[in-house]
Amino acid sequence: MKKALSIALAAALAGGGMMAQAYEKGDFILRVGATTVDPDSDSSNINLPGVPPLHTHVDDDTQLGIIPVYMITESVGLELLAATPFEHDITLRGQGVNLNAGSTKHLPPTLSLQWYPRAGENGWQPYIGMGVNYTIFFDEKTDQQLNDTLAAIIGSDPKSTDLNLDNSFGLSAQAGMDIPLGKHWAINAAVWYIDISSN
Repeated sequence: MKKALSIALAAALAGGGMMAQAYEKGDFILRVGATTVDPDSDSSNINLPGVPPLHTHVDDDTQLGIIPVYMITESVGLELLAATPFEHDITLRGQGVNLNAGSTKHLPPTLSLQWYPRAGENGWQPYIGMGVNYTIFFDEKTDQQLNDTLAAIIGSDPKSTDLNLDNSFGLSAQAGMDIPLGKHWAINAAVWYIDISSN
């Protein structure tokens, strides 16, 4: 199963340094706010006897994002995307079928190098970045509805089913903007695209 994660940080507060002035080498910025993971799941068809072909669907989740940035120069920053654990419900969907399959939690720490094109200028600060991600899956569970469906198909109770997702390493891209609210505060909005593959 391959997931492309769009992670949006909306209406976050950023603090540190002199936010209304140009960023300088050595500045430390801390962005804190709501972080939403919206998976774009892409899986091969899952075929069960007597059931139309199924595909996986993973729902989104919002958690607290804590994102420190260190300005290496006035135009280049190093960012770490961190957050409280995300939890996603997984369903199997097909023609007339919507089956609760299970759930998982994950942490997607992402280290990015950012470029700020308005280096040396005061006011709003747009930026873009590229980075690497390592996603850790844990607390995977199957749903009883999946067990009941399998029991009906095979004619006996499967007793138990397991869900195991491999951790993932991939690339990421981002774009965002800081809009100053005063000397030490700003509103930030950003979006990430993270390539995550898990079996």
